Amino acid sequence: MAEILMENTPKLGFGFMRLPKLESGEIDLEQTKQMVDCFLQAGLTYFDTAFVYDGGKSEEALKAALVDRYPRDSFTIATKLNGRVHADTAEMAREQLKISLERTGAGYFDYYLLHALMPDSYKKYEELGLWDFLKEQKEKGVLRHIGFSFHATPEILEEVLKAHPEAEFVQLQINYADWENPDVKAKECYEIARKYGKPIVVMEPVKGGLLADPIPAVRELFSAAAPEMSPASWAIRYVASKEGILTVLSGMSSLQQVQDNTSYMKDFQPLSEEEAAVVEKARAVLREQKTIPCTACHYCTDGCPMGIPIPEIFKVRNNLTLFNDEAGAKRRYGMVTKDKGKASDCIQCGSCEAACPQQLAIRDLLQEAAGRLEA
Repeated sequence: MAEILMENTPKLGFGFMRLPKLESGEIDLEQTKQMVDCFLQAGLTYFDTAFVYDGGKSEEALKAALVDRYPRDSFTIATKLNGRVHADTAEMAREQLKISLERTGAGYFDYYLLHALMPDSYKKYEELGLWDFLKEQKEKGVLRHIGFSFHATPEILEEVLKAHPEAEFVQLQINYADWENPDVKAKECYEIARKYGKPIVVMEPVKGGLLADPIPAVRELFSAAAPEMSPASWAIRYVASKEGILTVLSGMSSLQQVQDNTSYMKDFQPLSEEEAAVVEKARAVLREQKTIPCTACHYCTDGCPMGIPIPEIFKVRNNLTLFNDEAGAKRRYGMVTKDKGKASDCIQCGSCEAACPQQLAIRDLLQEAAGRLEA
């Protein structure tokens, strides 16, 4: 089964997590349609969404931009069941599949995942009987392939894979910045998945955009090696070059990003030894930076009672660290917190930390940001 998945899946997947927005905050559906058209015209077919993305609007956008406009057998869809949201009971959790089918109009899902298994939540999927539910739905033909996305330790990953050989693939956070990161342990998780023969779907290959728009020293390294290639291309090709990769998800937010990604992934070529050495140099440069490893997934903001735009604040804080422009950082901070909660408004409830896939000490980091940006 793993060989079949690997043979039939293009190396780039379209993540519907960071779609372009209008000034109103709604998804820019017309641009999304153009992005889908460009992606499919490049011969790429894998689309990834989730029950919780954008409050369900991501799945609805997938229907409007893709499902309603193309034959169902011309693309594949992955979506996810989340154990934290709309999952107080087994019945509520199971209802997510029904709702996702209604939102997308897909009829069936090619890939269905238990979403974001983390240290404090992975056992809930067991308690709710959701592994059995996925197997039942696969037997009925509603789901073609089942797996899970993962944000925990290599030890927990091995525990899950031992207990659930029915998982056909695993989705992991892998990028060149996190490959040897002791907090993320991307390399160790990758090796566990390979040990169990599971194809890997890669998420966050550009680390929430941080590697698509890297610090000047990294950008200069890549530009010197290949001025025609974008920083994102180095990051995505780095992970796509590894053995056992099913596909690499890119959460694209503009037609330009789709055009760039498809330009080098429609006819994917693995990194050469010389190119891999350039990426190693970039990793060494990044390792010296003391930035907050936030990927802007926004899971933390959904339950924040104070409406604090945590990822946006962390981005401003990182830019202050990298560029030492205090006046500019404070101006930007005022913009991202306008009509929203400020870092100092945090009431220390901890809901953000419980939802954070990176397991960041968000409350402490907000206090530190307030001290630097609100003084």
